[in-house]
Amino acid sequence: MKKVFYTDKAPKPMNPYSQAIRAGDFLFVSGQIGIDPTTNKLVKGNAADETEQVFKNISSILEAAGLKLENVVKVVLYMNDIGDSSLINEVYEKYYEEPYPARTSFAVGSLPLGAKVKIDVTAHYDK
Repeated sequence: MKKVFYTDKAPKPMNPYSQAIRAGDFLFVSGQIGIDPTTNKLVKGNAADETEQVFKNISSILEAAGLKLENVVKVVLYMNDIGDSSLINEVYEKYYEEPYPARTSFAVGSLPLGAKVKIDVTAHYDK
């Protein structure tokens, strides 16, 4: 059985998907871009600014599901410019420390609303 989680502290889904779904002991958080949920607009700035907002959004969704960033076991990161890796990693390391979650990163042609960064995570409910 799966359970859906939703919070107003993160952007409303732009398409037919849930912010997060719990299946067993895992929570799957849909990809987030740097949309400020209070304005419903992409934050202005560089990839680091967007990444900060993405982590705020992910943290809010995790909190709604009773979890924290420490529960994240897998991160998938999409960026439209591989040259932004160092900016993104600077922010990433503010939120995670060793042992880091498993991670896959991709450079992609484009992201919704012209975003520079999109991140989805999988978290685990520790017993």
